[in-house]
Amino acid sequence: MIQTGQPAPDFTLYNTEKQPITLSHHRGKNVLLLFFPLAFTGTCTIELCSMRDHMQIYNDLKAEVFAISVDSLHVLRKWKEMEGFNFEMLSDFNKEVSTLYDTIYPVFGQGMKGVSKRSAFVIDKEGVVQYAEVLENSSEIPKFENIQELLSNLNG
Repeated sequence: MIQTGQPAPDFTLYNTEKQPITLSHHRGKNVLLLFFPLAFTGTCTIELCSMRDHMQIYNDLKAEVFAISVDSLHVLRKWKEMEGFNFEMLSDFNKEVSTLYDTIYPVFGQGMKGVSKRSAFVIDKEGVVQYAEVLENSSEIPKFENIQELLSNLNG
């Protein structure tokens, strides 16, 4: 399980433009990783549309935001276009990063195996995990007020 104070496990995933994104290439910036179960679903849409609508807060806090799911690049690209998401969406289709961050359901609804748990991780400019929230209940949303306060303190 990922704990605060430990180095964030590095990874490379592809974004919706088929470009590789490597976490360690973002050293020097605070990063918010948001794992979510599935595109086009109720709570995921609420969570990520809220992120879209409040993206200026994260821009002002100088935070890079990456939303990660096990959906394919094609599904994520379509959903991003449809909802106008203004942050990077990364495909963890092979479930490697969700497993690395210990944020994966062995079995999700309707018997689906290997779906990402809704989770939030803040990684500071040095690559250290400063916040880790893994939600077992997929209908809950991370505590974004706590995340924003922490990001503000990291910039202070």
